[in-house]
Amino acid sequence: MAKTETFNAPAVTRSWLPPMDGGTAIMAALIGFMGFYVLYPLTLIVINSFNTATIAEPEVYGLDAWRKAFAEPGIWRSLWNSIKIGLVLQIVALPTGIFISWLLARTDIMFPNALEFGFWISFFLPGLATTFGWMLMLDPSTGLINSWLRQMPLLSGLNFDIYSFSGIVFVHLVSNGISTKVMLMTPAFRRMDASMEEASRMSGASAFTTLCRITVPALTPVIIVVFLLSVIRIFSSLETELLLGVPWGFYVYSTKIVDLARQEPPLVNQAAALGSIILLFLAIFIPLQRKLISRRQFTTVTGQFKPKIIELGIWRYPATAFVGLIIFILDVVPLLSVLGGSFMTRFGFFNLPKTWTLEYWRMALTDPRILQGLHNTLIVAVSAGVVGALFFSLIGYILVRTKLPGRGILDTICWLPSAIPGVLAGLGLLWMFLGTPIFRPFYGTIVLLVVAQVLGGITLATQILKANFVQLGKELEESSRMSGAGFWRTYLRIVFPLMAQTMVMVAVIKFMFAAQHNGAIILLATSETRTLSLLALDQVAAGYREVASITIIMITVLTLGVAIVARSFGLKVGIRAD
Repeated sequence: MAKTETFNAPAVTRSWLPPMDGGTAIMAALIGFMGFYVLYPLTLIVINSFNTATIAEPEVYGLDAWRKAFAEPGIWRSLWNSIKIGLVLQIVALPTGIFISWLLARTDIMFPNALEFGFWISFFLPGLATTFGWMLMLDPSTGLINSWLRQMPLLSGLNFDIYSFSGIVFVHLVSNGISTKVMLMTPAFRRMDASMEEASRMSGASAFTTLCRITVPALTPVIIVVFLLSVIRIFSSLETELLLGVPWGFYVYSTKIVDLARQEPPLVNQAAALGSIILLFLAIFIPLQRKLISRRQFTTVTGQFKPKIIELGIWRYPATAFVGLIIFILDVVPLLSVLGGSFMTRFGFFNLPKTWTLEYWRMALTDPRILQGLHNTLIVAVSAGVVGALFFSLIGYILVRTKLPGRGILDTICWLPSAIPGVLAGLGLLWMFLGTPIFRPFYGTIVLLVVAQVLGGITLATQILKANFVQLGKELEESSRMSGAGFWRTYLRIVFPLMAQTMVMVAVIKFMFAAQHNGAIILLATSETRTLSLLALDQVAAGYREVASITIIMITVLTLGVAIVARSFGLKVGIRAD
């Protein structure tokens, strides 16, 4: 009998986990693949930060680039400006995002699915669309809201200036400061076991006290990830500060780096020196994140999972109105503003003899670059969404559910790309693809853009999936194992259905990033492989803001169309609270 027990134990283990040598090989392959793509460009950035020679000259290494970079006027003020924006933004956005996520996922608020999708729309709106829309509304001289205020006797002295510190923070809030948090945290709130909240309510705690003392602490992993991603991301923010800050001399760290890279001759080595400093922030955030997530048990979905919503009573209608007002500000105002701006003779001027025109739409719809840009955008974005979601789900599952050596290294590699501004990330990729013979033939092709965008957004995708894997109780998978299912069958039949909503969200986020964000590909694309977002940037740079508004509308329609389809599918899978 003893021999039988000794013989059977290893068989159960082999049916559940991959063999140790196979798992080690997978981890080694992931570290090698991710390390080369992520670390090699970053290494090139750091190395070139010590290169004192100009472009096309033989390398000469020293500290002159670092000394000149930090002697640049206003560099320390730009760093402080980035920190100020990040602090003020998170003080407002994080509590607001938590509260709205709780309302949507844990209460009987009216139209929760429609309201939640409103935040998806806000998140999918191109940053240029939101910025343009509110520039049209809050320009101190020609803004529509300010024009209305000047006509009101009691409010004629009130004038909002979008070109200010508060204006920049406001645009960040209404672009993705709130919507990102709601999108990432609402699925986690929805998967939380209601038994913990019921126990709190039975002890006499109010709904708000239960939210603060039970719900929020139980969702610490998701909240920490969302907070850290938001803090790090502020150092990569560019478009809003470029449009609203530079005109009055307000620079942040990213715009200062771009300013150096665009000088004649380009001071790319000094820009690389400034970008390398951001890595120091990551050295603090990575161990902090790992320590906070691993110090406690945060499982919220178990074999006894019990979904339930809280009745708000008389507060149901004010809560619905509050969330509806937020969505109106986030979605309707910028969309109508950009749409109206595309029909204006001159963007932002309402007092011209001929205010409205269809000429710019005629120009845009007959421009062959639009069709080519749409074709390129679809190829790049669809590939990034599908492949990225599947690939990063494997990484997230390995990081959370296995004990394979090297998990800390892989996790660190996944955090690193978030520390580098998009322009510098593109510069590192350019050095890598031009300096590596095997990649050189692919420079300027659509294949290169697909590879760059599939691996873009590594941090966001892996951390979303990790935080949600942490919530899944292990007993669900152990039950499948005891029933004789192997590793892959358990993942497909147990884990995947529970993670389906998150997987859809990650795929759509990847699609959106690839369709809208340009940092990773701006130096890799040519006129033949240019996407719609790159075309919009070229139009803005040339001064054609009206035509750029039309291109931005096309990007918005594309991303929203995908979001609607994905949202419809996502609501039919995963866990639901009825």
